Amino acid sequence: MDATIERLRITPATDRDVPLILRLIKDLAEYERMSRDVVATEERLRASLFGPHPGAEVVLGYAGDEPAGFALFFHNFSTFVGKRGLYLEDLFVVPKFRGRGYGHALLTHLAQIALERDCGRFEWTVLDWNEPAIGFYRKLGAVPMEGWTIFRVSGDALERLARGAP
Repeated sequence: MDATIERLRITPATDRDVPLILRLIKDLAEYERMSRDVVATEERLRASLFGPHPGAEVVLGYAGDEPAGFALFFHNFSTFVGKRGLYLEDLFVVPKFRGRGYGHALLTHLAQIALERDCGRFEWTVLDWNEPAIGFYRKLGAVPMEGWTIFRVSGDALERLARGAP
């Protein structure tokens, strides 16, 4: 194993890490040019990640004692495979730590979790313009799902749909 990867310590996040998680989410949003979309708060993250019904899990990567990145993931389910999968919502490596194998280490860690939990798939999305990430993922053997488009309903549209309105 590469020596730089060995120096990345990956740990499951706890509720004490919520301020750090929110900071890393905001850093990711800035990188993705989506800062205006972040409405998460520490209270909301604490309830959603560490409350009675956690909706996702987070692992943190540390270079020494310094936070170097994070991954937030949850389980989905494939009816075709008949098994749950692991879905990576966010992967972020702090810019000064990029190029050291830390992103690869975080993905390797999640792939190990997927296998330990008998997941049939490990999936994520990437922004179309993020060529460095796309190239990185392709080198790992990931393939884009041609012919698929992500649809999202949120905000007012979600409320209308919940009321049965068109």
